[in-house]
Amino acid sequence: MEGFLNQLPIGLSIGAVLLLIALGLTFTFGQMGVINMAHGEFIMAGAYTAYLLQGWTGRAAVLVALPVAFVVAGALGLILERLAIRHFYGRPLDTLLLTWGVSLVLQQLARDLFGAPNVQVQAPEWLQGGPGIMPYSRMFILALAIGSVVAVWAYLNRTGQGRRMQAVMQNRRLAATSGIDTGRVDMRTFFIGSGLAGVAGVALTLIGPVGPALGTYYIVDAFLVVVAGGLGQLRGAVIAAAALGLLNSFAEFWTDASLAKVIVFVAIVGFLQFRPQGLFVLKSRALT
Repeated sequence: MEGFLNQLPIGLSIGAVLLLIALGLTFTFGQMGVINMAHGEFIMAGAYTAYLLQGWTGRAAVLVALPVAFVVAGALGLILERLAIRHFYGRPLDTLLLTWGVSLVLQQLARDLFGAPNVQVQAPEWLQGGPGIMPYSRMFILALAIGSVVAVWAYLNRTGQGRRMQAVMQNRRLAATSGIDTGRVDMRTFFIGSGLAGVAGVALTLIGPVGPALGTYYIVDAFLVVVAGGLGQLRGAVIAAAALGLLNSFAEFWTDASLAKVIVFVAIVGFLQFRPQGLFVLKSRALT
């Protein structure tokens, strides 16, 4: 029972990190149909942003890095979208190959700039320790994930820009004929989605060290969250992220890290056999 309780906060914090990553993929993959394998490198960019700011702000780097990492990763996503991805909309396999190549280039660039060994970001003193089995750092990650979900929901449903974004994602041609500048919406979508990956990178600095391959450890699981939750479905991503985080944590506790990944993957594949559309699907009117 003690081991079970100890794994609970670990699983929730893993799920919170996956949710932060999946929030960005909900925009770029779930709604735009772009398989962005470079999303993991935007996570890395956010983590290294916190590492660089550590030299100027000390242990307050994590808090200062949150908005800065959002802008840095968002700018990288915006550049990628404008220079390359906008030419491949509607061709998901081509975007996969393109962004996979970009991810390799960004990983090598990180090695050239920061070196191959991992680096550490010191957490603020008030995030060290914690009551009982839940450390303050993991509580902070949970709060950050909840706050991000609320912000994304409010943006999509309570702002004109968010509603225009949903219109373009659901029917690009109809949105264009209605006078919506789809190119500008695409830019904004990629900026927000990539920026959320940068925020996830900052959160990961509270869990472990930072390295050039940081994003590759989480990107596949984040894609699984989006697919299992339902493409473009925010509430589905929340439920799937929590489920995958807990499943991975408990499977790793009873087995090992490698076998736990296999168990999670098999569980997702089995779930998709019964519900290939995911937990939730976009409701739309259809002719009968």
